[in-house]
Amino acid sequence: MRINKEQRVGVFVDVQNMYYSAKNLYKAKVNFSNVLRNAVAGRKLVRAIAYVIKADIKEEKNFHDALEKIGYEVKSKDLQIFPGGAKKGDWDIGIAMDTIELAARLDTIVIVSGDGDYVDLLQHLKRAMGCRTEVLAFGPSSSAKLREEADEFVDMDKDKSRYLIKNKLSL
Repeated sequence: MRINKEQRVGVFVDVQNMYYSAKNLYKAKVNFSNVLRNAVAGRKLVRAIAYVIKADIKEEKNFHDALEKIGYEVKSKDLQIFPGGAKKGDWDIGIAMDTIELAARLDTIVIVSGDGDYVDLLQHLKRAMGCRTEVLAFGPSSSAKLREEADEFVDMDKDKSRYLIKNKLSL
C-alpha cells in the first residue's frame, strides 16, 4: 500500500473482538499501542476510539487508563445480563454511528475488528461518505466478507509478534 501522509485517519477499535480473538487463537493479549501505530501508518490521526465493555474487574481501570495514555479515547458501556443469565456486550451500533458522524472529517476509516457485522458499514462509508476503509484483524477470526469489502485488510496473524503480548499487561 502506498501511504499518503496527508490522509486524515480515524481508528475505531472493537476491544472485545480483538481481546477474545487473541485469547482464543493465541492465548495472548493484544498490543494496542502497536495496533494504533500501524493503523495510523504515519498519516494524520484525527481520532482513535477504543470501545470497551465494563466487566467490573479490578484491572479494568488500569487497562482503560493505559489505553488513554497510548492515545485512545475510551468509550465504555456496561455488560447486559438478561434474566436466565445470558450476557451481551457489543458496540456495533456505537462504532457505526461514530464512523458515520466523523466520516466528513476523515479520508480513511480503520476498523480494528474481524466482525462481519461491519460489512454494511464499510459499504456505506465508501459509497455514501467517500471514505477509504481499512480493517485490521486476525485473519483466522475475521469475516471473509469483511476482508473482501475493505479497501485494505491487514491480517495481524501474518505478524503476530508485532500485535501480541504473551503473559503481560495487554498494552
